[in-house]
Amino acid sequence: MAKAVSPTLEVSTADDLFHEDYIQVIGAREHNLKNINVRIPRGKFSVITGISGSGKSTLANALERRLHGEGVFTQVLDGDNIRTGLNSNLGFSDDDRRENIRRIAEVAKLFAGAGVVTIASFICPRNELRAMAREIVGQADFLEVYVECSFETCERRDVKGLYAKAKAGGVKQFTGRDSAFEPPEPREAAELILNTDEQGEDESIEQLYRAVHPRVALPNA
Repeated sequence: MAKAVSPTLEVSTADDLFHEDYIQVIGAREHNLKNINVRIPRGKFSVITGISGSGKSTLANALERRLHGEGVFTQVLDGDNIRTGLNSNLGFSDDDRRENIRRIAEVAKLFAGAGVVTIASFICPRNELRAMAREIVGQADFLEVYVECSFETCERRDVKGLYAKAKAGGVKQFTGRDSAFEPPEPREAAELILNTDEQGEDESIEQLYRAVHPRVALPNA
């Protein structure tokens, strides 16, 4: 039997309103709506981690373009951009790294609640930081992707020139050199692991898309 939750909205049960992947509205009759049924997708948070040069930003931007092309509301949060804006007052001490990730997770939680699929590209070097982000966002909306790549390969790529700068002493607490990066422990803690040492960009993007797409595709009404 239908349960009335407002003068203009009826749902069968509370479970009909909030599903893991979407919010369902049944019989909306507010203003110009005339008995409308709709499913609104819940946003998800995909955090792509790994050391500098592993391919995080490339993968995040490629995934965003592909999902956006399918009509999915998306937002990329990139470590470099966040560090120059929202978190410009933070350094690289343990406390500041923690606060950096906490703020990012809180922002992602807001986006997810608004139905926006958020793709974050951050080094996020410690397991405890990734666990904290997962707890803030919520297990149902969180996907951890670890981009595995050797320090030597990333140093050889050095797209941003950071490795050369760190070697010359121009970057302090450089992750992978002066500050450790912890791979997922256990490895199953990450929903997906991409080894960009061993596979090409196109293959990695396809694997990432296949992991994320089922989580953000809206079920048929």
